[in-house]
Amino acid sequence: MFQLLLILSILTTHPHTQDANIGVLICDYHSGDTIEAYRQNAVIPPASTMKLLTAATALELWGGDYRIQTPITYSGYIQEGVIHGNLYIEGRGDPSFGSRYVGKNNFMYTWVRQLREMGIKHITGSVVADLSFFDGNALNPAWLWEDAGNYYAPGIFALSYQDNTMNIVLRSGAVGSIAEVLYTTPEIPEVQFENHIRCTHITHDGAFVHGMPYNNLRYLVGSVPANRQTFGVRGDMPNPGLILARDFTKILQQSGIQVDEKETYISEKPINTSRTLLFTHESEPLSEIITHMQQESDNLYAEMIFRTFGAKYTTPCTIHNASDFIREYWKNRSVSFRSAKILDGCGLGPQNAISPAMYVQLLRYMYGSKNKDVFLESLPCSGESGTLSSFLRDTPLHGKVCAKSGTIGGTKNYAGYIFLPDGRVWIFAVMVNSANCKTRKIQRVIEQYLLDVYQRNT
Repeated sequence: MFQLLLILSILTTHPHTQDANIGVLICDYHSGDTIEAYRQNAVIPPASTMKLLTAATALELWGGDYRIQTPITYSGYIQEGVIHGNLYIEGRGDPSFGSRYVGKNNFMYTWVRQLREMGIKHITGSVVADLSFFDGNALNPAWLWEDAGNYYAPGIFALSYQDNTMNIVLRSGAVGSIAEVLYTTPEIPEVQFENHIRCTHITHDGAFVHGMPYNNLRYLVGSVPANRQTFGVRGDMPNPGLILARDFTKILQQSGIQVDEKETYISEKPINTSRTLLFTHESEPLSEIITHMQQESDNLYAEMIFRTFGAKYTTPCTIHNASDFIREYWKNRSVSFRSAKILDGCGLGPQNAISPAMYVQLLRYMYGSKNKDVFLESLPCSGESGTLSSFLRDTPLHGKVCAKSGTIGGTKNYAGYIFLPDGRVWIFAVMVNSANCKTRKIQRVIEQYLLDVYQRNT
């Protein structure tokens, strides 16, 4: 007990963390012995460690080889190569359409080829983005207003496109002046800006974008470096599905397939609607999607997958149904999230709350799962990859920790596995919330703590 308290004192007495909300649990996987424990049942905001729960649930439900299917359908009838009706892109929660990270950006040309092989040469209606698989709550109410509209907190729609973000290209002038908005990529002519971005002496991106889903007004605030001919700031797209339908319409026209009506979208599926399947688009394997989500801590990917869990109860998918499904799913596998608050799939909501003990239960289960290898490979590795590339680098634990990190102002969490030289495997969760310092300093304290525990037990 003396040794345990001595080691934990690094967390509980260090000036950076002594007044923080701390929870710790480290267990040996094979023996079941507790190596370290401190307030292990305290529920703490998980930040991006929440993605562990999203990834584990998805892999256990569908497996790493699963591909998200997006139906391409039509209404009306086909006669002599003419679709007398609309063509629908029915979103099913695939986050990778046009993504810079996962998937193939030439997917629209594949769709055109498939239509041509079917003899389609004319659509009398529109290309319609069908968003009705998710409910209309495109902005998670648990997220902060200050995050909404930024690239890391885009609207969540059943149909995603280009990571649901746009690049806002600015020209900055003299210090103290307001930067000029030049254009956006992709081009979205209907978007308007209330621009308050000032040019300052900073050398980094200090700008923020605020706005709501479906609304074309974006507020630009903060600062950017002065005297730059171009400077990019990322924000969210108001309606990415509509932009996908617009781009596909253009490609159809350029490829010689006539489309009579302007692209559009629907967020509610009409009752008694009748459609016929043309073909189905399949995403890259879930293993690739999960790996990107975990390695780069992608909120959009996590939230899209999370919302899709709700379909296990009913459609349209809702946040509430997704959360309820996760609780019930893991309760039946002896992993209890009874006292947790699960308000999203990515951890951006500050009211989320999970305990170290819950994480250790989940991680223990996954280490014995048939999806163990895919799950482990999706995790960043200390000192080497993803969000852990600087964590424990050039220390005795370099390359020996596979874990997910979670970071919000004043919060730094880690949960995952520590692989010891003698073959032992530790499962751990270290959670530090509401520390009165920068997260980089919290990281250093946690690193020292884990190194001390490791050195005292090897």
